[in-house]
Amino acid sequence: MNIFVPGRLCLFGEHSDWAGLYNRTNSEVEPGMAIVTGIGQGIYGYVERSDTFRFRAMNEDGSHGEWIEWPMSVKQLKATAEEGGYYSYVAGVAAFMLEYYDVGGLSVDITKVTLPIKKGLSSSAAICVLIARGFNLTYDLQLSVRGEMEAAYRGEIMTPSRCGRLDQACAYGEKPVLMRFASENIEVERLAVGKDLHWVFADLNGEKDTKKILSSLNACYPFAQDEQARKVQEALGPDNRRIVEQVIGAMRHGDAEKIGKLMDESQRLFDEKIAGACPSEFDSPLLHQVMQDPEVRKLALGIKGVGSHGDGTVQMICADEEKQKALCAYLNSRGMDAYIFTIREQRSVRKAIIPVAGFGTRMFPATKVVKKELFPVVDKDGFAKPALLILLKELEQAGIEEVGLIISPEDREEFDRLFKRDLTIEYYRKLPKALREINVAIQRLGQKIIYIEQKEQLGFGHAVYQAKNFAGEEPVLLLLGDHLYTSNREQNCAGQMIDAYEKSGLLTVSLDEVELERVMHYGILTGWFQDEEERLMQVSDMEEKPTMDYARLYLGVKDKKGTDRYYCVFGQYVLTPKVFELLGRDIAEGKKSEKGEYGLTSVLKEICHTEGMMAYRIDGRRYDIGIPQEYLATMAVYGQKED
Repeated sequence: MNIFVPGRLCLFGEHSDWAGLYNRTNSEVEPGMAIVTGIGQGIYGYVERSDTFRFRAMNEDGSHGEWIEWPMSVKQLKATAEEGGYYSYVAGVAAFMLEYYDVGGLSVDITKVTLPIKKGLSSSAAICVLIARGFNLTYDLQLSVRGEMEAAYRGEIMTPSRCGRLDQACAYGEKPVLMRFASENIEVERLAVGKDLHWVFADLNGEKDTKKILSSLNACYPFAQDEQARKVQEALGPDNRRIVEQVIGAMRHGDAEKIGKLMDESQRLFDEKIAGACPSEFDSPLLHQVMQDPEVRKLALGIKGVGSHGDGTVQMICADEEKQKALCAYLNSRGMDAYIFTIREQRSVRKAIIPVAGFGTRMFPATKVVKKELFPVVDKDGFAKPALLILLKELEQAGIEEVGLIISPEDREEFDRLFKRDLTIEYYRKLPKALREINVAIQRLGQKIIYIEQKEQLGFGHAVYQAKNFAGEEPVLLLLGDHLYTSNREQNCAGQMIDAYEKSGLLTVSLDEVELERVMHYGILTGWFQDEEERLMQVSDMEEKPTMDYARLYLGVKDKKGTDRYYCVFGQYVLTPKVFELLGRDIAEGKKSEKGEYGLTSVLKEICHTEGMMAYRIDGRRYDIGIPQEYLATMAVYGQKED
């Protein structure tokens, strides 16, 4: 198969990755934060299985080099990694994959390279990620992007190179991510981008000594021995955090002008506080010449160095595409190698939350011994599975990377038995191959789960609010733990919901048609459809459990034939950060319902009237396992194979 891995550009937070590691020695060293993005330039390769590990690089003139081959021996591959040089990177990753995973050989043919080498764009990390991804995909290891990134890092540190932890962010592709570094811990979070952002980066065609730069800066850690060291720690610590946090907000709003000002401020702080640690490299005459060029200043909103800084690479942000192209052309005319890259608007949903802390009183006494979300359901493959496992599989197929499970503290043990504890070897051996594969899938899905405790049962809105920190500033998919779904399309219901949200970026809820006689059991929405298929609706109002008369007067939605139809929530929502803000306000002010609970519907209705809300009529069917008769009906039909 063909694989492409881009180079990566550190937009903000250079050096904070390795600096943050010193937090393990000196707790006063602030954890590092960096914003990193993949770029359009990168490395292309063709991979396939082989009896050995084979690798063929490209020469600088675009021709192919000779095949290099190693036996699949951890010892020999590690020896090559320790020698240094270009081949050390690929050998190091191959050694790691062979030592820790059940893999055979791999043939890797580099077919195209568009990435400038040794210019702060992590060409070495890109080739390491390509090797890790090649093994992952060829041998179906089912590693996450984070797993590929870790394998690439572990392989690269076998070499004499001393890469930082942010280099392998190229594994995340051409999307911006926030990386946090504290001691040995690393967190990666995709960032929202409100509007397209137009960047230019350019190879200054100068020189820099990266080893000397890193040696000089590392000498300032872990404890500052003089004023210069104190300045470096301050710049890479609190100064960097302040700037990165502001950039995150500016990116979320697509504010290129604000980002440009922060770029200038970041470079100014670098020159004032860091440059003195290695003046021979950080004088950077070429970089500062570009920064002071009137024509560049006319076209760019902000300018700063890249990577380890020095006269390697410069990056700029422009107000629009026209100025971006003009700036790129100007830099090329001045003897630099300039490139365009645009960070596109990012609204992807990658997190989901599932409230499962309820008592399940309607399914008592069964719920005295097992949570209703873990009730067995015969799946499409004929195997009996806990309902929650089926739901998690749907989320995985829809691209969800993390699932916040909102649980009651006393229920942790029950969920741990499913996701955190493996079978005894005797039990495992009794399982046929198909069930062993399901057991592996359970462990994989369990790795996506983060427990969120709800210590008091104060309503649905209160349960959802517990996930505020988990959701952060990202949109998040909310599902009910006692519902299952089947789709009438190739794309599952969760995937349909995410796609619907991305069309508007507004709070989005799912729709299901309900008969007028049953509206008093549901939250009912009204509005108007925006598409010919009558699936995407602009919501104008919603009402919790209305009477039939009220619904007939105010909540009907006319179809193409002029007939009034009624729609309730299907059981899936894409929530925006505003939802958590308003839930927090209601809880702080004690705004409970007549039942003494904090609801979600009132907050959704408020957002509908202030910021706007969309709804999507999912092409599928839902199944309720939280009511005895509905559970019986689900058991009867859910696992049936369709003709």
